[in-house]
Amino acid sequence: MRHHIITAAAVAIMALASCSEGKFHVEGEITEAEDSLLYFEHVGIDGVSNIDSVRLDADGGFSFSAERPEAPEFYRLRIAGQAINISVDSTETITIKAAYPTMATNYEVEGSPECAKIKELARMQIALQQRAMALDANSGLSPEEARDSLDRMLQAHKERVTRDFIFKDPKAPSSYFALFQAIGSYLIFNPQGNDADIKVFAAVATAWDTFYPGSLRGENLHNIAIEGMRNERIIKAEADKQIDPAKVTTAGLIDIQLPDNKGQMRSLTELKGKVVLLDFHLFAMDGSPQRILSLRELYNKYHARGLEIYQISVDKDEHFWKQQTAQLPWISVRDAGGLRSERLAIYNVTTLPEFFLIDRDNNLVSRSTQIANLDEAIQALL
Repeated sequence: MRHHIITAAAVAIMALASCSEGKFHVEGEITEAEDSLLYFEHVGIDGVSNIDSVRLDADGGFSFSAERPEAPEFYRLRIAGQAINISVDSTETITIKAAYPTMATNYEVEGSPECAKIKELARMQIALQQRAMALDANSGLSPEEARDSLDRMLQAHKERVTRDFIFKDPKAPSSYFALFQAIGSYLIFNPQGNDADIKVFAAVATAWDTFYPGSLRGENLHNIAIEGMRNERIIKAEADKQIDPAKVTTAGLIDIQLPDNKGQMRSLTELKGKVVLLDFHLFAMDGSPQRILSLRELYNKYHARGLEIYQISVDKDEHFWKQQTAQLPWISVRDAGGLRSERLAIYNVTTLPEFFLIDRDNNLVSRSTQIANLDEAIQALL
């Protein structure tokens, strides 16, 4: 399956859609562009297509509308090489005011907080690119010094974007947009050669799997993350000379490896062939004993038929956690990152407890909000 990384890198903005009928509207004015042709374009996975266009007059006014997509999509306004990227939410109206030829960064947007975030990300990316160009033009630096400086700038940029945008809301249009920003043809977040970047892709991919199941963009993101993890494992296997790279396989989920309450490393992928209830839990919270009892009932009822529970605790106190899990029959692991764990972000866990169901082929199939009856959902997978 093609992953369309290059196409998405050009303009990556998602639209959130919630209803099956209606139109969205993009209107406003772009001044200092009289007689220029303003294009309203759809940026799809397979390329850019024109929806509409208008030749601007002196006041620069424009108004476009289109049928809202059934799944999140990307759009932009463009004059020549200047483009404004927008995210569309259902049947909203977005107002853009700008002046050519600085419209790509110096514009005002109303009606969409996500478009405002995308504007901020675009300006950050342009500033980063300008600093990179200045480094390249600095003859006083050796190639090694310039590269080290660029690496530090990139890392600082990525840390800010990850902290302030992506991990705050992995399902947001701005998070999707951030993944595909580039300096020239160089992706800032590289899912093909950087383990930390793969985890960032995985966070957004998991959110899309959950909130936009079956969408082409969600499947594309998922495949990018999965292929990145597989390539990373092959690289490590070749380096260690311990594993035949041809035997490295990747499941249809984001793997988790953590030590259990006996000190043994346990992973989700080792449970292929079983139906898995992936449970994020905090034993120190109110209602924990009652929840553990309900999980015991499910485990006792279905374990012999192939159900396993992989429970991740985010309790701060390790000794307390070991006491609470000493008599539990299922896999009990603890994430020392606690409530700040990157695994919570990767799986878009915003409240506790939270759980997911994984089928026998190691595919994540649903989360709590998609399950009306847990007992019936487990039976269906068994």
